[in-house]
Amino acid sequence: MNSTGQTTIVGEGGTTTTNLQQGLCKSWIQFNGTSTISTQDSFNRGGLTDNGTGDYTLTFTNNMNNDDYHVALGMNSKQSLLNALTTSTVRVIAENDSGSANDTSIATLGVHGDLA
Repeated sequence: MNSTGQTTIVGEGGTTTTNLQQGLCKSWIQFNGTSTISTQDSFNRGGLTDNGTGDYTLTFTNNMNNDDYHVALGMNSKQSLLNALTTSTVRVIAENDSGSANDTSIATLGVHGDLA
């Protein structure tokens, strides 16, 4: 590990390397978005807001460096959409088959990128 906390790991074949710090999930959450929303478990989550039916905003405890990060999103609704990415929040919408906003009982979200 170097002085900035970066660790490089040699790949299985010995010919490639991976920067461990870059590959870590920087924020994640699992929540129930029905009735009164509730977080099941999370990491680096400052808040979770119910903006209305099927519309949720996750606020980070520690911000991302920019809004060019990756979000992995899963919901038990028919569709899930990323609505907005900022350095401090992710806003997502759950929809049913007809494209109408729909509360979801299971939502998971993971964020990969650089912290500020």
